[in-house]
Amino acid sequence: MSEIITRRKTKPLYVGSVKIGGDAPVVVQSMTCTDTRDVKSTVDQIKRLEDAGCEIVRVAVPDKEAAAALPDIKKSIAIPLIADIHFNHKLALDAIQNGADCIRVNPGNLSTGKIKDIITAAKQYDRAIRIGINAGSLEKDILAKYGGPTSAALVESALRNIALFEDMGFSAIKVSLKSSNVSTMIEAHRAISEKTNYPLHIGVTEAGSLIHSAIKSSIGIGTLLYDGIGDTIRVSITGDPVSEVGVAYGILRALNIRRVGPDIISCPTCGRCEIDLFKLSEEVEKRLAGMKEYLKIALMGCVVNGPGEAAEADIGIAGGCRTGLLFKKGKVIRKIREKEFVDVLVDEVNTMISKKEE
Repeated sequence: MSEIITRRKTKPLYVGSVKIGGDAPVVVQSMTCTDTRDVKSTVDQIKRLEDAGCEIVRVAVPDKEAAAALPDIKKSIAIPLIADIHFNHKLALDAIQNGADCIRVNPGNLSTGKIKDIITAAKQYDRAIRIGINAGSLEKDILAKYGGPTSAALVESALRNIALFEDMGFSAIKVSLKSSNVSTMIEAHRAISEKTNYPLHIGVTEAGSLIHSAIKSSIGIGTLLYDGIGDTIRVSITGDPVSEVGVAYGILRALNIRRVGPDIISCPTCGRCEIDLFKLSEEVEKRLAGMKEYLKIALMGCVVNGPGEAAEADIGIAGGCRTGLLFKKGKVIRKIREKEFVDVLVDEVNTMISKKEE
């Protein structure tokens, strides 16, 4: 039986219709890499993210034209929209007025007065704000005090800005402490979680390409989630953001925190393997991409040990020379030809999902 992770209790917050913190599930977020001013491209990418299971999306707002595009983007998508603001607080005001459900601000890039203007607008329009503390843009006095972007420096910056928001009577906030250093990110979130009960958005920033990011994110995000810390997550990957969603859900499934989508397990192969297991895994993943229902699916390279080794799987295939076995919960159902592996498996999965929905 899997260990039960006790999640830290946080103050609930709504970003649009999505609840964050409290008793809500860990929410999966991503960010577009399109030019926000190009409404069609941005909407198309967001729809692909939605199909992959993304629950909240963030877009960059670098200028007034991008801010002006938000209403057209928002009316064309189904998930809440976050506007990412860096240096120009007037763009935050425009984004709030143009319907963004949440504003992400980096306090290290804005003066106290400008932050107060954003808070005033957010209160007026009932919007949430993410306080995004980033190792690359901490306040100068904090950097000088700690000699660099240490975990303690990130925490002090976060607490300073939380106090500013609270002084203005604003509490619809979530907090992130981002660093490309995995250890720094982990220690910063562990420390802040003991000092505040606001929801925490966790992730390793600038994590790199798919493999590098998957490794760093699994360690950083996974460690914190195992500790019960984290209310929303984003896996940061250089490239197509749709891949971020798959890795995020993979981390959540691995910790048994959220059972969403296909959990595809496969053996590492050995000298007994007589099929192209890599190609089989790749084709099954592609055919089941976007599937929301949870099923554990096993792809094994040995007909002798495969069904027994993957007895916990809901369904699976154990391949041999030009033929294989379809099995469910470790019990063999029937023999199938190798060229039918993918089609038969996908058909069986769809049938199982349909029966669950009845």
